[in-house]
Amino acid sequence: MFGSTVLEVAIGMTFCYGFVGLLVSTLQEAIAAALHLRARTLLKGIRTMLNDPDFSGLARNLYAHALVNPRDDGSATDPHELRHKPSYIDPKHFAIALIDTLQTIPGNFEQLGRDIDLVQDPQVRGALRSMYLRAHGSLPVFQDNAARWFDNTMERVSGAYKRKSLAISLFISLAIAVAFNIDSVHLFQTLWTQPTLTAQLKAMPPTAIDGATLASLRTLPVGWQALPVWDTSMLVRLSGWLLTAASSLFGAPFWFDLFQRLIHMRGTGDKPGSKP
Repeated sequence: MFGSTVLEVAIGMTFCYGFVGLLVSTLQEAIAAALHLRARTLLKGIRTMLNDPDFSGLARNLYAHALVNPRDDGSATDPHELRHKPSYIDPKHFAIALIDTLQTIPGNFEQLGRDIDLVQDPQVRGALRSMYLRAHGSLPVFQDNAARWFDNTMERVSGAYKRKSLAISLFISLAIAVAFNIDSVHLFQTLWTQPTLTAQLKAMPPTAIDGATLASLRTLPVGWQALPVWDTSMLVRLSGWLLTAASSLFGAPFWFDLFQRLIHMRGTGDKPGSKP
């Protein structure tokens, strides 16, 4: 069982998927950092939360606060004028900045209620008024309520960011599968008929894209040998690319952990028989 062709094929497939997943995650993080996706998603979430799409009310005042955006000078009147956008905001800091933005008399809880009544947007005013009434005259309790409000909103923002990241990862993985011709169907067929190709993949899986990883990948049947011919076989090849792209979305840690388990299973051998 442990030395069967099935296990050899599984080792080769998991190594290939792990390498693609590692490459996809690296490129995805590079793109997210270059495009400031986290910071832009956070800004969009706060503008939606405070119903300030024009960035002319509470959202702009919050991003001018030092606790929310300490690296900016607070003079921006448009999202494009923000020279620095935070990628993360502490909920407590958000609550303090919100209170500082709303109140006209620091520390006066009754005046804070009157300041909330002056908020123009009815939905935001209603949410703040509800938190204010539940505070029962305690400013720290109102601050905690505002922090929990921010936490709940950021959970939805995180879900939107994950969906966006998943779409980017799928596009990158499909591009890698096509560029390097990593066809899961062809890979499976080749490894099934030639299981000795996994002989060089017995070492522990790599944690980075290095020369050893690339050398091991060259033993697998990937890459372009000739220009593709657009016939009925392209449907099979396309399905192989899509399978590779979808499999890489599980992430490199998942596949390399599975790779380690398969290598361990391969090295255990048969269970020794009991002595008479």
